[in-house]
Amino acid sequence: MNREFIRAIDELEKEKGISKDVLIEAIELALVSAYKKNYGTSQNVRVSIDREEGDIDVFMRKDVVEEVKDDLIEISLEEAMEIDRRFVAGDIIEYQVTPRDFGRIAAQTAKQVVVQRIREAERGMVFDDYINKQGEIVTGVVQRISNETVFINMGRAEGILAALEQAPGETYTVNNRIKVYVMDVKKTTKGPQIYLSRSHPGLVKKLFELEVPEIQDGSVEIKSIAREAGSRTKVAVYTEDDGIDPVGACVGSRGSRVQNIADELFGEKIDIITWSDDAETLISKVLSPAKVEKVVVNEDEKSAIAIVPDYQLSLAIGKEGQNVRLAAKLSGWKIDIKSHTQYFNDNTEEIQYVGEEYATE
Repeated sequence: MNREFIRAIDELEKEKGISKDVLIEAIELALVSAYKKNYGTSQNVRVSIDREEGDIDVFMRKDVVEEVKDDLIEISLEEAMEIDRRFVAGDIIEYQVTPRDFGRIAAQTAKQVVVQRIREAERGMVFDDYINKQGEIVTGVVQRISNETVFINMGRAEGILAALEQAPGETYTVNNRIKVYVMDVKKTTKGPQIYLSRSHPGLVKKLFELEVPEIQDGSVEIKSIAREAGSRTKVAVYTEDDGIDPVGACVGSRGSRVQNIADELFGEKIDIITWSDDAETLISKVLSPAKVEKVVVNEDEKSAIAIVPDYQLSLAIGKEGQNVRLAAKLSGWKIDIKSHTQYFNDNTEEIQYVGEEYATE
């Protein structure tokens, strides 16, 4: 090695952020192994690289002892004192043993170490980049599909969209561009693993943030989201600004904003309601599009009975209970549904639908 090699390492430090000292120390350790492997020795050796000139020296290290048991790693105090009278037992003595042809081996080994460290540094930078994007949306291209797992090319990294994180009904085609939610980032021996989602409620939240300026600037707040991916999402929004209609801001002119989000979600239905801290008002709203006549609230159990017109009962419950299930998730309340006749008829034996198992804390 030479000055040119040292200059190259200096450039790497600037471009890749790899510490020169760390890199040279790694090369020195690798050269120790290379020396032992190529020269068939179990000697205790040390390799030193001059940080300015790039010169390499190999030193055999021996412990100074009173009685030698292994002459490969030990030297007697008597012999050591012949070299320098100041040596005492416990000192370490070094001999330069640099082979003439070691430069070729050193260059090859150094190249391998540098390539490995560059790869590790790049993996580290990718990890740092995407760990900061956790909980955000990124755009990528479908690169390949294997056993229902979709691999997304995001430029500097490849993300994993597992089958369980795909939205039911969505289809993915190689080379198609798609927005995905960065759910988790983990370090592995093969580099960072980036786990993506198309079914996470966070995807909907971030799409609204991208599409609605009032959410971006904080004047409208998303209070809660309940989602059954691929089918329906309910979003509760709120503002303290009397001059802003939070639902209207999210819907957009002629429904353009919410339509753009629905298109990104392959036609998923989106209900937007205004959040209220009043339980009766909130529960009436979250059961939209059904009209609620009355809400009976049990504050202690955080449960409620919603009474709806007889003809609106099936609408309030929704197909396979979806509407009341999402309403319970969105509001955080256990919700039971009764029709007008059921509630006011003393002979009613049971409620029509119980949504409590779908409520969130």
